[in-house]
Amino acid sequence: MDYLISQQRHPMPLATALSLPFSSSLLLRSFENFKSVVKPPNAVSVHAPTPNENSNHQNSNKTNERVIIIGAGLAGLAAATRLQTDNVPFLLIEASDDVGGRVRTDFVDGFTLDRGFQIFITAYPEAQKLLDYNALDLQRFYSGAQVYYDGRFHIVADPLRHFSDALRSLMNPIGTVFDKLLIGLTRVRVLTRSDHDILTSEDEIKTIDLLRSRIGFSESILDRFFRPFFGGIFFDRELETTSRLFNFVFKVLALGDNTLPKNGISAIPHQLAGKLDKNSIRLNSRVVSIDYDSEEEGIVVVNLQNGETLKSDLGVILAIEEFEAMKILSGKIDVGQIKMPVRSTVCLYFSVDSDKVPVKDPVLFLNGSGRGIVNNMFFASNVAPSYAPRGKALVSVSLIGIYDNVSDEELVELVVKEMSDWFGEASVRWWRYLRMYRIGFAQPNQCPPSDLMKDPRLKLGMYICGDYVTSATFDGALVSGRRAVEALMKDRAKV
Repeated sequence: MDYLISQQRHPMPLATALSLPFSSSLLLRSFENFKSVVKPPNAVSVHAPTPNENSNHQNSNKTNERVIIIGAGLAGLAAATRLQTDNVPFLLIEASDDVGGRVRTDFVDGFTLDRGFQIFITAYPEAQKLLDYNALDLQRFYSGAQVYYDGRFHIVADPLRHFSDALRSLMNPIGTVFDKLLIGLTRVRVLTRSDHDILTSEDEIKTIDLLRSRIGFSESILDRFFRPFFGGIFFDRELETTSRLFNFVFKVLALGDNTLPKNGISAIPHQLAGKLDKNSIRLNSRVVSIDYDSEEEGIVVVNLQNGETLKSDLGVILAIEEFEAMKILSGKIDVGQIKMPVRSTVCLYFSVDSDKVPVKDPVLFLNGSGRGIVNNMFFASNVAPSYAPRGKALVSVSLIGIYDNVSDEELVELVVKEMSDWFGEASVRWWRYLRMYRIGFAQPNQCPPSDLMKDPRLKLGMYICGDYVTSATFDGALVSGRRAVEALMKDRAKV
């Protein structure tokens, strides 16, 4: 549920009778038209060169005595934070118009739309070191879920936080009583292991094999709870993701809360960027290639799309997606092969009058029916009231996969029909479609065999970071940025 490379879909009004009279002009409207939306309340001021500024920099061959970080997602921001803490000069370059990478939020007509289903878990250990949780004003989910199965909802609750709910759920059809005992035993098992032991465990198998064969969960709880819940986290309903990642996520879920920052998920990267020297961050600066200087040993040359050339004698950290790193380094350094298929998802947002929301609890709803295309959904403004303007509510619906052979109109119709089965047509008929995010790259594929502690050093002066280097979580991205800087500093100390 972290990150994205998305194709943003534009608002199309949903008729009250749900006849969906879509307008082609609305479909073709440019995303630039939405630049008039409210500026993020957590936005930071950073340096974004104008065309004139860029032209003044073109063909500048002055050696840059600072580390160059390419990519201002969580990994790049974590790397910059570590460098600033160690008083090492740096330049953080970002291709897009804002920091955050896949962790972005759009603000549209008073609604807060995170780009994809993303939840922040408070027990992430690296995040606890870097972030000010109080300033983020984290809004908490209910510790459990409502599972849609056999035409109705069934509660699954954390017994340590909602004991009475958990007690009432013992006999429901979402697993057996023995399954619920096994969940408790699994909790104890992961809490007694260190994070390093979990992430480097040699006893690695697919998550589904761990749950079914090693632990012994029944097919009923696998299909009705684990597939939609952890499938929504990993964007992998088959649960082929490594058991290492499952054990780590299960542990932090046991220790912390699922939350949303009051001002959207982008508040997390904006907080990190806000602590950095604003003159050390450059937006709208796309890197097209990296070379080693043929005349000066140890100097890395970074070529920008606008023709500008930057040099660094301290090193370059690539904090970008794996496939982008491969493209930039093509023919120069082998960064390995991308494991396919990558994880993708679609997120749809709807608005509705707040008095027409069928439930008021800040709870996640899961599809345990084994039918339909919706994996999970929630009423975002129940969790964080700031996600919707006064008198309105925000609905978030998530699918696993990209559905590139289904049009936007068809996808909205299918989702609305399915949600009508869940909540009743009389309730869902009032929903108004806001926006769709088709996220082609939501997470890297981390099926076994995996390496969640990859060496960030490609060669002297060249380092990588990102969730594909560690674990595909917020925390993994932050850890990878720190580890890249540690590898760079170790090399510099040797030199």
